[in-house]
Amino acid sequence: MTHTDLTATPGQDSPPRRTPRVHPAWWVALVSFLTVMCAAAFTAAPGLFVDPLHAELGWSRATIGFAVGLQSVLYGLTAPFAAALMDRFGMRPVVALALVVITGGALSTVWMSEPWQFVLGWGLLVGVGSGSMALAFTATVTGRWFVARRGLVSGVLTAATASGQLVFLPLLAWIVENQGWRPASATVAVAALVAVPLVLFLLHDHPADVGLAPYGGTYAAKPAPVRGAARRAVTALLGAARTGPFWLLAGAFAICGATTNGLVRTHFVPGAHDHGMPITVAASLLAVIGVVDVIGTVASGWLTDRFSPRLLLGVYYTLRGVALLFLPSLMAPQVELPMVFFIVFYGLDWVATVPPTLALCREHYGDDAPIVFGWVLAAHQVGAGVVAYAGGLVRDVTGSYDLVWYGAGALCAGAALMSLVVRRSWTPPQEEADAAVSSRS
Repeated sequence: MTHTDLTATPGQDSPPRRTPRVHPAWWVALVSFLTVMCAAAFTAAPGLFVDPLHAELGWSRATIGFAVGLQSVLYGLTAPFAAALMDRFGMRPVVALALVVITGGALSTVWMSEPWQFVLGWGLLVGVGSGSMALAFTATVTGRWFVARRGLVSGVLTAATASGQLVFLPLLAWIVENQGWRPASATVAVAALVAVPLVLFLLHDHPADVGLAPYGGTYAAKPAPVRGAARRAVTALLGAARTGPFWLLAGAFAICGATTNGLVRTHFVPGAHDHGMPITVAASLLAVIGVVDVIGTVASGWLTDRFSPRLLLGVYYTLRGVALLFLPSLMAPQVELPMVFFIVFYGLDWVATVPPTLALCREHYGDDAPIVFGWVLAAHQVGAGVVAYAGGLVRDVTGSYDLVWYGAGALCAGAALMSLVVRRSWTPPQEEADAAVSSRS
């Protein structure tokens, strides 16, 4: 984690200062990890709210799923504009404001009594706020602060959401079961608010702000703020939409969102509860996915630095589909060994798709990669939103989630195929970093 390049190159606006023993890029990554982890409390809650809201307020699962689905869709549609706003105003104000919006949205649901209030607070406000804390934030941090180890850091920051899930799911499940869903919603609001000081005081926007080069790269002056954030986001989309890789990556990532956030995160707990499993036990299993996901995502980042991301995505989606096809037969009142195996297996694959997808966006779209990745993420969240609603609707109509599990497993085959046919144009990020180092010596 050390870096000792002290040499300024001709044309620099100012020479870099001596790099500390631990490069500040790692501190920025740590603050980003903690911030996303605190904000991730909101992702742990929806699956825990389905049965309590249905029992107390009489809302259908489809209605609840609609609000959760809207949150997912807005999460995705906000991400590209958030990435562009970070280029215009910096990461610090955008992320801090997003956390405040999440706090307000989650807190507003404490007093709700009608479905539209849930849609407004949890769907609209939390959706927009969380979209600004989306994986486009990860793309911006890694793009500005890292040249070497980008894949690894992308994996670590992606795993922050899963780490937040690990911390908050058991806690929120206990609160829901013993105190009710309202105190759980208030806990989500507090968790997001706690992260605000971290951002305001510790999140540096660019290496040039502290007079340093990015980790593994050469010093460059901080670029001027980019005006027209919305126009740039739309322009990047229109440019990417004329290329085949964008549609393949977006389509595969839509299925990724459908089979993770939309399906498992939203409907696993009520689905397991349908088979007699206590909510706290089912939530603990979902939290274990978060534990294993940290390992799987970091490992995927490491692999992305060394192998073709196309091949990695093909393998990930194929294994995920097979796992989902087996899930209905594993549901039981008690946790059996096959279910434990599924949880571990699925956890390793949960968001392992992010580092290779981000790597392909960087390869094909260069400086616009964070914004293009934001649009790919929008497809991810649209897929999640559709299945969050459809899963509840299927459960209301058929009395079972089985058809949803089987359908999602079949969709994964399509995602694997789309990933494998993305055209070949790939240079391992580690080789790119090594070439940059060689050019300076």
